[in-house]
Amino acid sequence: MTVDATEIQQGAPAAASADLVEWVTTVAELTKPDAVYWCDGSEEERDRLRAEAVASGQFIPLEKRPGSFLVRSDPADVARVESRTFICSEKEEDAGPTNNWADPAEMKATLMPLFDGSMRGRTLYVIPFSMGPLGGNISRLGVELTDSIYVVLNMRIMTRMGAEALKLIGEGQYWVPAVHTVGYPLVDADGNRRDDVTWPCNEEKYITHFPETREIWSYGSGYGGNALLGKKCYALRIASVLARDEGWLAEHMLILKITGPDGRVYHLTAAFPSACGKTNLAMLRPTIPGWKVETVGDDIAWMRQGEDDRLYAINPEAGFFGVAPGTSLDTNPTALEALDHDTIFTNVALTDDGDVWWEGMTKEPPAHLIDWRGNDWTPESGVPSSHPNSRFTVRADQAASISPEWEDPTGVPIDVILFGGRRASNVPLISESYDWNHGVFVGATVSSEQTAAAEGAVGSLRRDPFAMLPFCGYNMADYWAHWFRVGEKLGDKAPHIFQVNWFRKDSEGNWLWPGFGDNARAIEWALRRINGEVEAVDAISGRIPVEGDLNTEGLDLPEGTYEKLFALDPEAWSVEADLTEEYFAKFGDKVPAELHTQLEQLRARIAAAREA
Repeated sequence: MTVDATEIQQGAPAAASADLVEWVTTVAELTKPDAVYWCDGSEEERDRLRAEAVASGQFIPLEKRPGSFLVRSDPADVARVESRTFICSEKEEDAGPTNNWADPAEMKATLMPLFDGSMRGRTLYVIPFSMGPLGGNISRLGVELTDSIYVVLNMRIMTRMGAEALKLIGEGQYWVPAVHTVGYPLVDADGNRRDDVTWPCNEEKYITHFPETREIWSYGSGYGGNALLGKKCYALRIASVLARDEGWLAEHMLILKITGPDGRVYHLTAAFPSACGKTNLAMLRPTIPGWKVETVGDDIAWMRQGEDDRLYAINPEAGFFGVAPGTSLDTNPTALEALDHDTIFTNVALTDDGDVWWEGMTKEPPAHLIDWRGNDWTPESGVPSSHPNSRFTVRADQAASISPEWEDPTGVPIDVILFGGRRASNVPLISESYDWNHGVFVGATVSSEQTAAAEGAVGSLRRDPFAMLPFCGYNMADYWAHWFRVGEKLGDKAPHIFQVNWFRKDSEGNWLWPGFGDNARAIEWALRRINGEVEAVDAISGRIPVEGDLNTEGLDLPEGTYEKLFALDPEAWSVEADLTEEYFAKFGDKVPAELHTQLEQLRARIAAAREA
């Protein structure tokens, strides 16, 4: 029986504001759940919902990892669905050429019939949450309505969820509304009931964002960023619009705290497209003595100018939603060691003794597993045991690398911003931008070379500006212009910007740089540069190290490696400049003039290098 408005209003917590209760009532009248439950974030609630999820068969308890569970999704619901993700701005030009645009009124007309009755037979869960430390001046609040226990339990890990966030909303603080349904009602309009499944979802999927009204509506998927609406939907797509309008930055960046041998502390943010080593860098274990690296955030940074005019960053998330395959004691021991309790694993394999396994976790696979689809698996099966996008959800403070400042509501002051892509050639190991505007140009042109035929021509460039391509909530060219405005405000207090490339290869296709913990060597040079301790050489890409200043002590690099890591071919860079001009042309006259100026300056450096 569908819950009615009176029951909702009577059942709402005293701390709930009238406008929140009214909105919950409106959505419930549309979706028609059997009950409305207000999440309080308590451990008792967590344990009860876990038990319900186990009883339903959705959660499989893991004997080897206390408080941890394995979940298997529907094979048709395994990742973000970019083709079904829409920016519903009032003007198409405000979404820009890199987003899927839909007219907001037309999208609402499409969505409302889908949401009508979508929660029949289910419970609507009200999840009040804070993105960022509770009460911080950079933090923001939200409320997600969902019919998925999986979403509730993941949001409990990924955000500061529950009664404290509800209290702040009740006191009048701004909040973003987000509605999610798996689109699998258990009762139809005629009252006919069907059995539930362990992973309810719908073939039809919409993940929609309304920038002007700051709304998120998600239908049909129960997975990851499609359903955990605090993550990419709020923390980047909607937050990037808030940041544009309010003069701050919402970025797809990790945040590190770095302490040098002399005790001096630095903070760094870094933007990397997928498959470029972002998680490994977020939990970096330096191979050079005396340096300590701590994690403030692994994925997203919100940054605002502080009272001292410097840029301060918070991690708006409270957990890690990490890719499992490839995570091992060799590649990322900190992440792996964080997963020994209270972790939700999605679409990984189950071992015979009640543990989890995925490709790359150990050098030798187990002799037998139950794969992510629930089938028997052996090394001879010929298919991966875990989905390539399988995930773990774990609280950030379970990582040994977590910084004490990760919960500081004022954030940490940023000294350095890194941009990186996966480039086999052209881009050196590290180079320093000439100034803020040049740094924005570097961020705007970040790219990786295609590595598989499915992605396009092998060797061609896949652009991912600021690593924000799927996540910017408005026109990317306007986003670049916003970065220039922020730089003007920061002036000489702006962080220094560097470009890095861990993936350069020699002519035989061998990696030139060892990567992983040795990436701290390039970062060390960047920090010495901002301290004025080392000189640099002006080059096409930016300022690069003087040979001998990059710390390679203890590395067994073949002779000539340094020259190959920093080789800059003017002819190849001329082609790069032409490709950049073609790329900018996609955005028409919205491209900021400063970027065209930077392209002209790049071509001037190329011409000078030809003559040298």
